[in-house]
Amino acid sequence: MQEIKSVYFVGAGGIGMSALERYFLHNGIFVGGYDRTPAELTERLREEGAQIHYEENVELIPTECRDPQTTLVVYTPAIPAEHKELVWFRENGFEIQKRAQVLGTLTQQMKGLCVAGTHGKTSTTAMTAHLLHESHVGCNAFLGGITKNYGTNYLINPKSPFVVIEADEFDRSFHHLRPFASVITSTDADHLDIYGTEEAYLESFRHYTELIQPEGALIVHTDLKMKANPQEGVRVFSYSRTEGDFHAENLRIGNGRIVFDFVSPFENIKDVELGVPVSINIDNGIAAMALAQIAGAKAEEIRRGMLTFGGVDRRFDFKLKNDRIVFLSDYAHHPAEIKQSILSLREVFGGRKLSAIFQPHLFTRTRDFYKDFAASLSLLDEVVLTEIYPAREQPIPGVTSQLIFDNLRPDMEKQMVCKEELPNYVREHDFDVLVVLGAGNVDNYVPELTEILKKKYNC
Repeated sequence: MQEIKSVYFVGAGGIGMSALERYFLHNGIFVGGYDRTPAELTERLREEGAQIHYEENVELIPTECRDPQTTLVVYTPAIPAEHKELVWFRENGFEIQKRAQVLGTLTQQMKGLCVAGTHGKTSTTAMTAHLLHESHVGCNAFLGGITKNYGTNYLINPKSPFVVIEADEFDRSFHHLRPFASVITSTDADHLDIYGTEEAYLESFRHYTELIQPEGALIVHTDLKMKANPQEGVRVFSYSRTEGDFHAENLRIGNGRIVFDFVSPFENIKDVELGVPVSINIDNGIAAMALAQIAGAKAEEIRRGMLTFGGVDRRFDFKLKNDRIVFLSDYAHHPAEIKQSILSLREVFGGRKLSAIFQPHLFTRTRDFYKDFAASLSLLDEVVLTEIYPAREQPIPGVTSQLIFDNLRPDMEKQMVCKEELPNYVREHDFDVLVVLGAGNVDNYVPELTEILKKKYNC
């Protein structure tokens, strides 16, 4: 790492990749890269100094990134092995590493506060970073989403020994980390195209718990299927909304607010109010406060940080919220995530009609979980399904959104709509509470849909 003068990112537009790009730019190292399509994030990175292009073309690789002695190449597993630029780097002797490998190397000299889990990790990680950033402890952070408070997914504080990291289980990436303390939020089976079976998925998490440093801490949700196997000397705690070493008591929900007392083996904190008042953030907040306490944040700092946390883009991201129309975007793309998202909205918005636009993410995930998706979406009053977002995958014969549609509750309102037709569909139909769900590109339509709803309901 000491000899690196330039870093080239293959898949530069990924949210996790962009945090690394910002790290290297901050340290005065040349950053170049490729991504398939321009987006707001890649354009912001270009403004910050990264040289990113959108054509798979070796000739477009900057001169600064053509010396194998001084250039590190970083790629995301979502990039196919036959990618022309990746093949060129491989054939010419460049050091090529996964994003997680680089992150593991960069964070070895700091105390890693990591959040792993099938879902909930981005919000919990961002909350933890905000709590510590607003406290006397401070932190560095590599996040999986753009925080509302800071407008970035990367925080730097050279004086703090802590680094907050989202520990991604995809392709076993989190095995490159050596956490000081870690939360595991959930272990609902996912990425079966990588793991094959639920047992292998759970085993991956079990192995991750072995990587926590002695004298560190592991904080696990009470609902986990996985059995942890930490090293000797690692303190193990449990948490959840209602039970465990860390939990909530005296919960008060109403008038758009969620307030509770935080129960902890270290110090209880009364009257904690969520800055983003959705019920799933009770669990997320408990986990974040537990990590913050282990890092040394004080009670009043934690209480203030929870109230001022503004959320993360695409995580319960409210665009409109009034008595006539509520409109938000949420990244939920796994059946368990979608269920929690819907139940959280039900709890906050009571008897109002709840509708969702859902774009399935990946053919394999749809094939493996279409019945579970249908069961979760059937908790809605109305669902609008779009075509599957393929991401890194090729189509699988017979696997379409129709599989989910055919298994939805028979008596609910439901419709299949091409995503290009969503603006017209929203113009022509009435809504009360509408959420856009999914990890694909349907979120690109959210700004346009927001304007349509503003005009339609005179917001």
